[in-house]
Amino acid sequence: MSGPPDGRACAVFDDSLTEYDFGVAHPMAPERIVLTMMLARELGVVGQGGLPLVPVPAADDALLSLVHDQAYVDCVRRAGDDPREHNLERGLGSEDNPTFLGMHEAGASVVSASVEAARQVWSGDVLRAVSPSGGLHHAMPGAASGFCVYNDVAVAIAWLLDQGAERVAYVDVDVHHGDGVQEIFYDDPRVLTISLHETPQTLFPGTGSPTETGGPHAPGSAVNVALPPGTEDSGWLRAFHAVVPAALRAFEPEVLVTQHGCDTHRSDPLAHLMLTVDGQRASYLALADLAREVTDGRWVATGGGGYDISDVVPRAWTHLLAVVGGRPLDPYTATPPAWRDHVSAVLSRPAPQLMTDGAEPTYKDWSTGYDPGDWLDRSVHATRSAVFPLLGMDPHHY
Repeated sequence: MSGPPDGRACAVFDDSLTEYDFGVAHPMAPERIVLTMMLARELGVVGQGGLPLVPVPAADDALLSLVHDQAYVDCVRRAGDDPREHNLERGLGSEDNPTFLGMHEAGASVVSASVEAARQVWSGDVLRAVSPSGGLHHAMPGAASGFCVYNDVAVAIAWLLDQGAERVAYVDVDVHHGDGVQEIFYDDPRVLTISLHETPQTLFPGTGSPTETGGPHAPGSAVNVALPPGTEDSGWLRAFHAVVPAALRAFEPEVLVTQHGCDTHRSDPLAHLMLTVDGQRASYLALADLAREVTDGRWVATGGGGYDISDVVPRAWTHLLAVVGGRPLDPYTATPPAWRDHVSAVLSRPAPQLMTDGAEPTYKDWSTGYDPGDWLDRSVHATRSAVFPLLGMDPHHY
């Protein structure tokens, strides 16, 4: 790695990334990305005068092998050549992961984009990079899972380790537990995985309890905050600030990798948290601050889940792109009329008028005390009690 970067940032994106397409009825619609990039361009967040767009390099099977079994990659390739080729043991052809023409190439391009974002940061070409199509955190070394064919974030982390990184921290704010990334690095002391997600009692994938704290060679390397259904901005931010900053400071990573699924939103159809776009924006700002403090600003961000494809995903990730670019948008910025017209024409539904839900995210700091009668506080306390001692911290210290 070169000397301290100069503060530049980039986004890794081109239209090849919209070919990751499970079909018209599937929640993981490529329109999520199309509408996001269109909104970001029209607001000047990317492109001319904004974040420069770096094209996606050609996909490389050698990158996939950093995480994925060759036998699985071969299965994906066969399924992409003939979508009738199902392998349910590998998760291919399931309701979550239907097969489609070009599946291997589409999934490998997402991996290539996120690795390029990591390369841009590790080389010192930029300080911060974002791969908005990435964040496919459920894929396992030998199986597809939860809309995820290949695990781009895990490959990007493995690539950083292969390049000589000694400590990489991963923070996942998707509503679903980042199970694939945790599984891949569970016994690797060089990687800290932190996931804030809806409790496994009520949501896929059913993992991510506070007692999952890392393998025998890496105690304290996994941090899980399982949030109750109905958690709003104030509770989510309280949990985040009670756990994430202290864990990152204790681990002292060289690079921060983050996954920003926006399915925590109150209107997302697949989960039960109640955040606003404003609360999500507050999480991006908090992670940007932590990157500046803990990793000298080195930050690789990705997208993730999010299935309200017109009202939430484009606004949330345009805010993310703006924060990564170092020029956060005023939440009360109006969405461009041309973008609203396009949403109405393509989706036959009205588009949001503003980049805000009108919320003012605030939270009570953990130093105000812990309420054992509150489900959220019990969840946070369980996480701190399970993992803070393994990281050399007192869970009762406020």
